Amino acid sequence: MKKVLWVLIDNRMGSVGQARGIIQQLNDNHFDIIEKKIEYTKLSGLPNFVRGRTLMGLTQDSKKLFKAPWPNMVLSISRRTVPVARYIKKENPQTQLIQIMHPGETGLDEFSLVLLPEHDKDKPFRKSFRYLIGAPHRVTPKVLDEAEAKWAETFKDLPKPLTAVIVGGAIKDRPFTLENAKGLADKILDFKKKIGGSILITTSRRTGENAQKLIMEALKDIPAHTFLWGDKNENPYLGYLACADNIIVTGDSVSMTSEACGTSKPVFVFEGKSWLTKKHYRFIHALYENRYAAPLDMRYINFKPNSSLNAAIDAAREIERL
Repeated sequence: MKKVLWVLIDNRMGSVGQARGIIQQLNDNHFDIIEKKIEYTKLSGLPNFVRGRTLMGLTQDSKKLFKAPWPNMVLSISRRTVPVARYIKKENPQTQLIQIMHPGETGLDEFSLVLLPEHDKDKPFRKSFRYLIGAPHRVTPKVLDEAEAKWAETFKDLPKPLTAVIVGGAIKDRPFTLENAKGLADKILDFKKKIGGSILITTSRRTGENAQKLIMEALKDIPAHTFLWGDKNENPYLGYLACADNIIVTGDSVSMTSEACGTSKPVFVFEGKSWLTKKHYRFIHALYENRYAAPLDMRYINFKPNSSLNAAIDAAREIERL
């Protein structure tokens, strides 16, 4: 008999992507998966020890989603969904709770499984913890094949090889400085002088307008396809990953870097100066140690990965063990 699994989906697209990456790796014969789309009110910003085991912070329509018959399992995707998961277990103690990322100390012992990135090993250990390298994602061979079929024609006239450049930016209390933007541009120029070809470059909201302008001005003489923050065209991000011969990614986003390493292509990580946190460095150096990626440095230009990385596969196996 299939286990009923509710997946708590909200507006945090990074977390949603991780959850859906895990879902697609679960055995369809074992699970009946139902997504519960949550919308919040301002009260969702209250600390979880205040929200407790309640539906506080959800809109009235969202509250109506949570009623019997209750599921066998709940996949909670962020700290804001934790009170909802705990409410379900209060109503039905037999429901097993699974959490992506650390749920916080409030109610932690109610979770049967907590899926943590390896770089969070600095937190006190619990028997429910399982550690993963990187973030679960949806970049599978099938997804890449579909994206390549869709986008290859768009890039066919660009000189080869194609290098995808995935630019993030500022993280909490740490801006993406113009010095780091220039450092990234300089390293890309060095890289392209050696291997030639074109770039497929995309930026994010966190890149910042001035940093984006600096990078694009520095790279203006390289043949390129671009999708910059604010562009209204269809996002070619998966097409970039699928069609690129190698990938340059900034190390500020665990999700972006993990997705790049899911392609089985050479991935080069830009670390910058006085920008990333200790947690970021632990993650990046785990990628280096396991040969999923290399530093963006000319010494590593011939780097080839040992294998692709997708924590969603390991996460799904842990859920199936429950």
